[in-house]
Amino acid sequence: MKATGFISLWTLVSLPCGPLANPAEREDVVKHAIKLHRGKGAVITQRKQWVLESCRKLSGLLRQKNVVLNKLKNAIRAVEKDAGLSDEEKLFQVHTFEIFQKELNESENSVFQAIHGLQRALQGDYKDVVNMKESSRQRLEALREAAIKEEMEYVELLAAEKHQVEALKNMQHQNKSLSMLDEILEDVRKAADRLEEEIEEHAFDDNKSVRGVNFEAVLRVEEDEANSKRNASKREVEDDLGLSMLIDSQNNQYILTKPRDSTIPRADHHFIKDIVTIGVLSLPCGWLCTTIGLPTMFGYIICGVLLGPSGLNSIKSIVQVETLGEFGVFFTLFLVGLEFSPERLRKVWKISLQGPCYMTVLMIAFGLLWGHLLQIRPTQSVFISTCLSLSSTPLVSRFLAGSVRGDKEGDIDYSSVLLGMLVMQDVQLGLFIAVMPTLIQAGVSTSSSIFKEILRILILIGQILFSLAAVFLLCLVIKTYLIGPYYRKLHTESKGNKEILILGITAFTFLMLTITELLDVSMELGCFLAGALISSQGHMVTEEIMCCIEPIRDFLAIIFFASIGLHVFPTFVIYELTVLLFLTLSVVIMKFVLAVLVLSLILPKTSQYIKWIVSAGLAQVSEFSFVLGSRARRAGIISREVYLLILSVTTLSLLLAPALWRAAIMKCVPRPERRSST
Repeated sequence: MKATGFISLWTLVSLPCGPLANPAEREDVVKHAIKLHRGKGAVITQRKQWVLESCRKLSGLLRQKNVVLNKLKNAIRAVEKDAGLSDEEKLFQVHTFEIFQKELNESENSVFQAIHGLQRALQGDYKDVVNMKESSRQRLEALREAAIKEEMEYVELLAAEKHQVEALKNMQHQNKSLSMLDEILEDVRKAADRLEEEIEEHAFDDNKSVRGVNFEAVLRVEEDEANSKRNASKREVEDDLGLSMLIDSQNNQYILTKPRDSTIPRADHHFIKDIVTIGVLSLPCGWLCTTIGLPTMFGYIICGVLLGPSGLNSIKSIVQVETLGEFGVFFTLFLVGLEFSPERLRKVWKISLQGPCYMTVLMIAFGLLWGHLLQIRPTQSVFISTCLSLSSTPLVSRFLAGSVRGDKEGDIDYSSVLLGMLVMQDVQLGLFIAVMPTLIQAGVSTSSSIFKEILRILILIGQILFSLAAVFLLCLVIKTYLIGPYYRKLHTESKGNKEILILGITAFTFLMLTITELLDVSMELGCFLAGALISSQGHMVTEEIMCCIEPIRDFLAIIFFASIGLHVFPTFVIYELTVLLFLTLSVVIMKFVLAVLVLSLILPKTSQYIKWIVSAGLAQVSEFSFVLGSRARRAGIISREVYLLILSVTTLSLLLAPALWRAAIMKCVPRPERRSST
């Protein structure tokens, strides 16, 4: 308060003793205050008089506030010494006085924060956007902190109210004798209060000061708030607040994951409605595709398109639907492994290891070449090429469902080669996800640190290879010593009840999934290996488990393919149809040609004819490019336009895959096997 300019700012807060008559008068006061602050157009004596008067008002308020604080302290000491009050009553009164003390201190801080903010605004230049942006950011931060403090004060008031109710109940109980039922209910109430205090995590208070936590402004959208016909009471509305939706300033939507009161069961009705809607609409869409000769999975994708953001926009819990759909991938790969015995794996392991590696290297080389010609950054070229080199394991698994597994005695089965290469690509996916942070840093690092980045990538590759060796060693131990007794125990316990068998197989699959995830290898590989290990117990075991797991797989696969449709945007495809068709055909043809070239070099001469079928199965882009693309877009590796192109090319390549697969089957597979393969 020593600076005259600082005190003059206080007059904007303390000047009007009553409301001004109209906006014109308020505008005159503001202009006059600005002139006084800058010393323009004002008489010196008038400015001094205004400053002195404002200073007296401010000093008077501060003195009054200090007097009140002293009285509150004396009142707290008096309450604590009063022997006539119960502990609950003392706690309530002390809590109330402390809240009032905080209110006075926070009000004083808010006044001076407002004065500082106004001073910065008056000293700034209205043409300086950067300065205005910084001032706005500081005000926003101050408002966020004030909102947090106000929220805490409101919670404390609720606690004080609770203490008051406790004190009143104790007084009533002292004045009257309780019946046996009242005593039981009172004991239950106290036990319930202790339970609530034990299970409450105080997540808000524990995490608000954690590094990386930001305060954000959100909107709370109440469920069924627009439906006024229900005439819900205030209490019913408050109980339903936990299932309301929060929307932040970036238009991200959030739903409840864990309620404060865990004793009350809750259900996410949005998610239930989404799953029900997908299940109902998938039936006619699947029927339509079956009628016109397309695989049913395209009907499920169309279902996702119709219900997603580009259609009716009726799916609210998109992330939850996609998460449930991932289990469709897990069970699909488990059944793939169940049909893919270790003996067949040993037969084609060299081809499965060499083929995807050669194809990925060639795709990256072509990507860097085209990137150099089109002046695209190397990191972006490497990322796009790697995304496009991956093929869809669930899609090809659906193609191979029910197909005959052998051609001629001694020949290599095309389904074994194809599935082996796809599983190796899933391993490459895990490797690429692990290397992606280094790729992000390489895009912004200087030339002096390129050697360190290359060394870091080599170390990551070494870690992945070590993890793969550990996984396969573990699989060998499980196959030799554990899987046989484990299945026999499940089979014995599940006689007459398939529940134990399904649960045991699912638990084993999730265990393998967790192990591969902990070793930084893809979860999909763990599911595949779980199926392969169980298939080592014989054909009868495979048939029994497949009958139990297939219905679960089919339902979850519907959710998975519908979740893919949520990311398909027909309007964008229509606007850029020519460009997208050219890019899609280029990618499909390039992958087909590269696969034929690589397989011609690594396949035995007696099995060269299967290279056309295997190449047709690989000539599409994996749906996991959605995941990689979203991560790369958030990290700044690719732009929004490139991300949409990747999504569109992936979708169109998946739509073209059945036609290419049928053409290859018609050309290379004998007629009896062709029927079962298509």
